[in-house]
Amino acid sequence: MRRANGFTLIELIMVIVLLSVVATISVQFVSLSTQGAIDVSSRQQRALASVVISEQITRELREALPTSIRTNADGSCIEWMPIRAASNYLDLPRGNTPSSFEAVPLPGGQSVTGRVVVYGYGSDVYDLNSPGPVSPPATLTGSSVPATVTFDDGATHRFTARSPERRFYIIDDPVSLCQSGRWLFRYSGYGINTAVASGLPSGIPGREVMAATLAKNSLVFEVTPPTLQRGAVVSFRFVLEDTQTEESTSISQEVQIRNVP
Repeated sequence: MRRANGFTLIELIMVIVLLSVVATISVQFVSLSTQGAIDVSSRQQRALASVVISEQITRELREALPTSIRTNADGSCIEWMPIRAASNYLDLPRGNTPSSFEAVPLPGGQSVTGRVVVYGYGSDVYDLNSPGPVSPPATLTGSSVPATVTFDDGATHRFTARSPERRFYIIDDPVSLCQSGRWLFRYSGYGINTAVASGLPSGIPGREVMAATLAKNSLVFEVTPPTLQRGAVVSFRFVLEDTQTEESTSISQEVQIRNVP
């Protein structure tokens, strides 16, 4: 009588156990490989985001009027006045009602509006009184020589000081960058106020999101004020954090503001 072919129960159990071990090892290997790829991708995304954020901050600060850069007490907000144009004046406003002055025209005879700043060192450029370093809203017009800068709506103003190089800037309203929770916001269009970054808008278009993955309370701005020998220097640092893996990337950078009086 021939013996029937087949597996015993013990052999079958051993095969099942071995297949379970192999399957567990394979799944764990695939899981670890996948998680490693996800972690690498997350790090690359944070690195790219950090470059974009720091470069955007740097480019905006380089257009700042040096004497307008200021921070709040904990350094979580920075505020400045962007420069729209610059030229040289031929003479500052004179007379009983100083409402205009003559200047070198801009390239191409461009016209530009904003507030005029003359010198501004040793003065508070957020103080809009007359006499003072910052004028009321004004307009520079004319392609002929000389061009004319006229204060809008018949306003008058006297400047407290003269520039050694007869230099003046036309600036825009202040801009602020502030961290709130995990968000970095850019604020604009809120006007000139005495306190740092006060009266900020609560929604668009005055408030724009620049980043949404900052570690809480990680953003710090520090300002080294300008002198007659060198420009202002702004240093900042922040941390980008992944809420799922809790991994973080730290960034620090310095920006030199080269605009001169």
